[in-house]
Amino acid sequence: MVIGNWPVQLLPAETPLLREAVEQARAVDYEGVPARVMTAEHLMAIAAQTGRAKDHARLVAFVEAGVADRARLDDILARHGLKTVWQRFESRYLDPR
Repeated sequence: MVIGNWPVQLLPAETPLLREAVEQARAVDYEGVPARVMTAEHLMAIAAQTGRAKDHARLVAFVEAGVADRARLDDILARHGLKTVWQRFESRYLDPR
């Protein structure tokens, strides 16, 4: 969906991770319109959980941009049982070998 000139994705909060992401979303002001935006760390965990090719590409982009707090991401991944998923992603896409 595109709002203004911005592509947005709407996700129903059907899992514990998605519910947490919605609850902890940050309030922002976009051109005078209040909105709530999920944190980078939650978006990364959601992408890891979903695991499609385009989600892996998004994860690489997040990592390369350096926008995530690694300790916060690790905490979210651990609480939602995604540490092994993340380790597989790292070894496949981020391992410099």
